[in-house]
Amino acid sequence: MQLHDLFPAPGSRKSRKRVGRGNASGHGTTAGRGDKGQNSRSGGGKGPGFEGGQNPLHMRMPKLGGFKNRNRVEYAVINVGRLEELYAAGEMVDVDTLFAHGVIKSKTTPVKVLGDGDLTKALTVKVDKISAPARAKIEAAGGTVDLT
Repeated sequence: MQLHDLFPAPGSRKSRKRVGRGNASGHGTTAGRGDKGQNSRSGGGKGPGFEGGQNPLHMRMPKLGGFKNRNRVEYAVINVGRLEELYAAGEMVDVDTLFAHGVIKSKTTPVKVLGDGDLTKALTVKVDKISAPARAKIEAAGGTVDLT
């Protein structure tokens, strides 16, 4: 058998319907569109999104998308109470030790310390940002705060 011997199975292929090519074809005059009305006209019919006169979905949706600040800095936050659990007295709290303890997922993420919880140990804290209550608790416990 050669490539030129191949042919489709009988009845598997049929020619497309050619409408509007004269009455002898059986699809002349109205070309299968019926007699009058919107859908019989050229360019007739309803467009995509038409909902029968009801206000379409794309017009019901909110118009404006809001605002996203490109310069927003997303901090990894840790509370003073968590520092109490993780660190011994006199230890240094910085990005490397926080990463080693598994508190933060990336060393490049800036860290902010918040003031939830209590602190009884003197710690040296070197982070990117700190809240006022957190600073007060760390210094009250005898620790120091250094912003990098």
